[in-house]
Amino acid sequence: MITANPISVVRMSRLIEPPPKFLPHEWKHANNVHCGNAESERARSERLTVESQRLMEKCDRATKHMQDQASKRLEQRIHDIKFWKLELDKKLNEVVSETENLITSKSRVQRALESCFEPLKVTMQCLAEREKRVGIDLVHDEVEQELMKEKEVIEGVTTLLQRTLEQTNEQIRLNRSAKYYLEKDLQGKFQAEKIDDLCSILTSTNQKIDSRAGVLETGPASNTVTPDEWEAFSDINICKAERERTNSVSLRSLVDSLLQQTATDMSLQHEATGAALGINVQRTKSAKALLEDHLSKVLAELASQERNLEALRVNMADKEGPLKVAQARLTARSLRPDVELCHDSAQSQLLTEVQELTSQINSLQEALWEAEMELRALARSQLALEEQIQVKVHSLYIDEVICTQLRQPIVIHNF
Repeated sequence: MITANPISVVRMSRLIEPPPKFLPHEWKHANNVHCGNAESERARSERLTVESQRLMEKCDRATKHMQDQASKRLEQRIHDIKFWKLELDKKLNEVVSETENLITSKSRVQRALESCFEPLKVTMQCLAEREKRVGIDLVHDEVEQELMKEKEVIEGVTTLLQRTLEQTNEQIRLNRSAKYYLEKDLQGKFQAEKIDDLCSILTSTNQKIDSRAGVLETGPASNTVTPDEWEAFSDINICKAERERTNSVSLRSLVDSLLQQTATDMSLQHEATGAALGINVQRTKSAKALLEDHLSKVLAELASQERNLEALRVNMADKEGPLKVAQARLTARSLRPDVELCHDSAQSQLLTEVQELTSQINSLQEALWEAEMELRALARSQLALEEQIQVKVHSLYIDEVICTQLRQPIVIHNF
């Protein structure tokens, strides 16, 4: 048997009962409350609508103002970027132009350096050839002194040009480094201008805006720079490029004066050496002509002395006949008998004749000996003169033929 819960029974009984009835004043009060609540909600809604409208208008004005300000700032930023782009581009063109000019100067230095090799080679060959001189002509003369000076000048010029070439290469490297940073800065400015140009044309209704793009953080990124740092960065690049350009211009000016001065020094020394060589050739020719003149005289004297010797021999031979006759007469007269063996005038004359003839023959013999000695001395002098003439001929061949022909093609250029 099922037993009902008393509480449930009570509740069911209440639900079955008819709803309570309100009094008229309660009804009126309820209507007034509902109307008052509705009026309050309507008034509050109206105020909210007015406030919303005013807020929307304020937001619209603020939004428009912010967009206008952003556009102006973007335009100013684009203007600043274009200004620095012009400055960077101008400096880049100056650096590129100056680098090309410096490369041209470098090629001039290289050609000048290469042109020193042949003159130095010729100078060394001339010094080596002149060491082949023989005898008294192997002298440390003005030509050798000038050749040594020429060697020192060319070696000094070569060292100076080599050092200048190294400085030029280093300056070209620095110019290209400055050019690299200018180009890198320009590339960044170009990209920034492109981005800001795109930003400046964007509007709220622009179809290119990606509605899916998220909102970036409002704070500055850790890798951003301030406007002052941004300007300082480009200014540093420009100042560095200008400094390198100024150094490059100064170096080119130095190269110009250096090339002119070195060419002048080498040319003057080349002319001085050539002049000394010419003077030495003339001096050697004069010495050779003098030796040849003396040789001619010695040869003439040799021929004269040989004739003298022959004459002395003939004269001596001519005296032997009269001496023999006188001696024969004395011998024959010594055979006279007794008192006939008289020392008469004839005997005295014969004795005197024999003595005179003997003395003459002795004098002639002594003269013959002296003539033979002189002849040998003249022969030695002839050999010495001929040897010296050959020495001069050899020296002339070295200076006038070998050295002159070696030096003749050398031309000192002003690069």
